[in-house]
Amino acid sequence: MSKIVGIDLGTTNSLVATVDSGIPFVIADDEGRRLTPSVVHWPASGDLPLVGHAANRVRAIKPAQTAYSVKRFIGRRGSDISQEEMLVTYPVAGQGGGPVKIKIHEREFTPEEISAEVLKKLKKDAEVALGEAVTRAVITVPAYFNDAQRNATKRAGELAGFTVERIINEPTAAALAYGLDKLREKSKIAVYDLGGGTFDLSILELNEGVFQVLSTNGNTRLGGDDLDKRMVDFLVGKIAAAGGPTPVNAEHGTRNTEQLAILSRVREVAELAKIKLSTETETEIALPFLTPDVSFSYKLARVELERLTRDIIERTRQHCIRALADAKLQSSDLDQIILVGGQTRMPLVRKLVSEWFGCAEFEEERGGIRLGEDHHKRTGPLLNTSQNPDEAVALGAAIQAEILSGGFKNVLLLDVTPLSLGIETFGGLMNVIIPRNSTIPVKAGEMFTTAVDHQQSMLIHVLQGERERAKDNWSLGRFTLEFGSAPRGVPRVGVQFEIDANGILHVLARDTRTGREKIVEMKSAVDVDDTAVTKMVEESVEHAFDDLGARRWIEAKLKADELLAATRKGLADCAGELEAEYETQVQSALGELSLALTTGQTEGGTGDLKRLQLACAELDRVTKPLAELLMDKAMEALLRKRGAIS
Repeated sequence: MSKIVGIDLGTTNSLVATVDSGIPFVIADDEGRRLTPSVVHWPASGDLPLVGHAANRVRAIKPAQTAYSVKRFIGRRGSDISQEEMLVTYPVAGQGGGPVKIKIHEREFTPEEISAEVLKKLKKDAEVALGEAVTRAVITVPAYFNDAQRNATKRAGELAGFTVERIINEPTAAALAYGLDKLREKSKIAVYDLGGGTFDLSILELNEGVFQVLSTNGNTRLGGDDLDKRMVDFLVGKIAAAGGPTPVNAEHGTRNTEQLAILSRVREVAELAKIKLSTETETEIALPFLTPDVSFSYKLARVELERLTRDIIERTRQHCIRALADAKLQSSDLDQIILVGGQTRMPLVRKLVSEWFGCAEFEEERGGIRLGEDHHKRTGPLLNTSQNPDEAVALGAAIQAEILSGGFKNVLLLDVTPLSLGIETFGGLMNVIIPRNSTIPVKAGEMFTTAVDHQQSMLIHVLQGERERAKDNWSLGRFTLEFGSAPRGVPRVGVQFEIDANGILHVLARDTRTGREKIVEMKSAVDVDDTAVTKMVEESVEHAFDDLGARRWIEAKLKADELLAATRKGLADCAGELEAEYETQVQSALGELSLALTTGQTEGGTGDLKRLQLACAELDRVTKPLAELLMDKAMEALLRKRGAIS
């Protein structure tokens, strides 16, 4: 059977790794390079595309025919892409619910088709290095990728000729690469993963050889690319101020071929300068002959880069705080912070992370793990930078691949779902079936019934989010299950949610009487902007009391509506059998409950909950004799039907 390789399909660079004799390593290409730029160029001649370093070399001179950072578009709809995100040097288009398309040489590509070209290159490099066919892979994704993005990543792997054995989260894979299974029991680790295009902060706990993700939070559109863009904008301004050309039409945001070529050159030197400033305090940026008459040079200091980009890095802090809160931990409860992703080489990133988490000093030459007599005296977690941050995720994926192959038997890795999943129930409430931070793979379900007489179908509206009302959460999809007509409360429909090992949601609905069922794979988990993800989590806390009040009101209202209907039907069934005084008493209680339902309505649609509850309780009390009479009549009818009485 083919060997399973681990692949880090990155925004900026991608890697393939494997395990040999128990040792994980990144596979190099035929020139000895372990990082493959996630860049693809299509020649005008119609030849096979250039991938990796070859494409990167052409990118500056043929920017419109060279795709890069497509991971930011994979699995997303056109309506989700902002104009700012489309400001790349190649044409990006997408409308409404349709997929994003990239048009090159009159041909439209999906992001997964372009990603497949990168994966084909990695597949070929692995086959050359290993001397055998490689057809199986574990591929990593950011922890906050939704179902659509995970499915698209899996599809890219299949297009490249892989059987994708598992999709796993990048921070979780990194924990394996750092050898954290060697730590003491109950160790808690934070994985700070800042890559080219995404950021994740995950908190893991080791328990009897099992890694369990306690919480995860992040942003799929925050990474090194944002720092590069900030530097590009800065350099473009400097070039314009020096009398040089500008690659951007400020008024219309359009670019011609010459402007695209200039922009690609600026982006290339900006990225190189950023990398150099991780080890040097200043660097010379040189752009000779931007036009036949203009050259540009500028000496950029590390402190200036940090001033330009500090606010972008600080945006990661809110995700760190939320992940800690979700795990119900303080930073002092953590044993280690591990840094993953090339952007974490930046000294400012390490400095800020150390400050935020109150890290003790670390000894990098000893793998970031402090040894010696003073180890027990530290007050904060250790900052672990022992692994190459560019390679950690790929190495972890290779270890996971080896686990699947049966090579490693003493480690198990468990992921969690970051947000709650459920369905809309009568009254517009969300009924949670799988709570947030549940370990995956996971399966859970509940039984539901109808709320209306002679209902012949049930709409299953799948939701994701943390709010009490359905309308405040995200809709993942809807489908209908049909069944035979019956009085309300009689049908029994089981709804089961299953999140597989790849984090993809499958929903089953089954009519228990007929066995009729539908199984739907959710094609989209969170088709909204990441700012909306942040907003939802914030609002779930901010509106917690309001949401709880709304739920209590809706539940009380449903009970009141049911009580009103039952009482009115009971009065009709017992017409002429009740004393006038008692009937007046019941009608009075009915009127009070009706008023309680409509009086004091707020903008949110709620009313005076206490008054409603008291009115329900009073009608319940008053109608006890009526209920007893109805029970006697029902029993008499049953006996008559059986012939016990005449």
